[in-house]
Amino acid sequence: MPTAVQGEREVFRVIVLSPDGKDILVVPDRNRFVLPSVEIPRWQRMAENLAAAVRNDWKEEVVCLFELNDLPGTYGPGVHYQIAQHWGGVGVPRILTKWIPVATLSKDSPIDVTDHSAVQQAILRCGTDREASPVGPFTTLGWFEELRGWVEEIVEPLGFRLNGSFRQLNASPTFSLIRFETDGSALWFKAVGEPNQREFPITCELSRLFPRYLPIVLGTRPEWNGWLTREAVGKLLSDTQEDALWEKSASALAELQNDSIDHDAHILAAGVRDLGVNKLSKMVSPFIETMSQLMEQQIRTPPAPLNRKELLFLGDRLQTALEALETLGIPETLGHLDLNPGNIVASPDRCVFLDWAEAYIGNPFFTFQYLLEHLRRTGAGDSAVEMGLVSSYREPWERMVGRTAIDEALSLTPLLAVFAYAAGTELWRDEERMQDPATAGYLRSLARRMHREANSLNERRSVCLR
Repeated sequence: MPTAVQGEREVFRVIVLSPDGKDILVVPDRNRFVLPSVEIPRWQRMAENLAAAVRNDWKEEVVCLFELNDLPGTYGPGVHYQIAQHWGGVGVPRILTKWIPVATLSKDSPIDVTDHSAVQQAILRCGTDREASPVGPFTTLGWFEELRGWVEEIVEPLGFRLNGSFRQLNASPTFSLIRFETDGSALWFKAVGEPNQREFPITCELSRLFPRYLPIVLGTRPEWNGWLTREAVGKLLSDTQEDALWEKSASALAELQNDSIDHDAHILAAGVRDLGVNKLSKMVSPFIETMSQLMEQQIRTPPAPLNRKELLFLGDRLQTALEALETLGIPETLGHLDLNPGNIVASPDRCVFLDWAEAYIGNPFFTFQYLLEHLRRTGAGDSAVEMGLVSSYREPWERMVGRTAIDEALSLTPLLAVFAYAAGTELWRDEERMQDPATAGYLRSLARRMHREANSLNERRSVCLR
């Protein structure tokens, strides 16, 4: 069994409870019991990797519930505890396991003291009496059976059934992401909690308005902020470097944004962010002031913090660029602050856009800039490929906006798209999160990026004037 963190892997002790919560899976170790333990990669999907490790190492199928993160030894290089519900056996483990009644456990039981404390906390939090947990719906034993039953009720009238295979990708008290296989198309169940609760009503409304560009919603669970969709046919754009699919995605994005022009009231009512020019303009001064405070707090160099003069220059360039953007007559449309290749399923016939927690109404070109940046990061975006992507995005817009206006908007976007992302998420207004050094450092890096873009824009303007 793994006993320590090794490089880019970390250890989890898994508290596997029976479906009724009365028994727990343990490993006999001489005259004591220990919890099953697994190693999984860091910085990857914990639930998916942990379930796979339990299946491979211990031959048990489990549904992850939540992680205990407030016990000694559960931070840094220590051992973590994951609570899981038993779903079934898949073979005989190399090291035999045993089920013992939870009721027989006490401080004098032949089990590690910390493990005993973790088990007691698990029992208290996971709702073994099957009552709803105040912590979140996905800490309660039995929620997965309830979910499966609900999914079966929805898909049976459609003519297909679950085949028993599933992948649990995310697990927490309020978030869930599961892929169910059927004898037809695969299904995805997703549920969200704070700070992403808005994704539930936004996704439902956008799917209703724009079924060509979003997964088809088959059913919803409002009490869980959850919804069920068909799996979109195609490839994740992050998994391909096919120029045609990237260009198709850019064109589909522009067409979706064009289709959204007359629906801004309904989209805003669903909870998307209002990042129109007027809203962004009002954010410039307070944002610059916050960045000034963050720069003063910077301890490590390089990179050098921006001084007051540089920040005031940035604020002035932002206001000037926003004023210029407003004069171009480009409609404000649906946008996506987190558009990346992992959120796009592309095929020659259709492109589907996912994960709309960071949807906004505002300038459409910001969203395209994010996609363009991701193309550059793949290393496959040479000038010809990049020109093809830009051309594909421009074409639908040229039917309603003049080419000169599009050229001007594209020249302003590298600066304003960063500002829309940095200011629009309102992370900079969250005083608690701003105390986190990593968050503060990230915002400083975005401010420096904006300053570079402002200088570049200024230089291009100077060249044009000369």
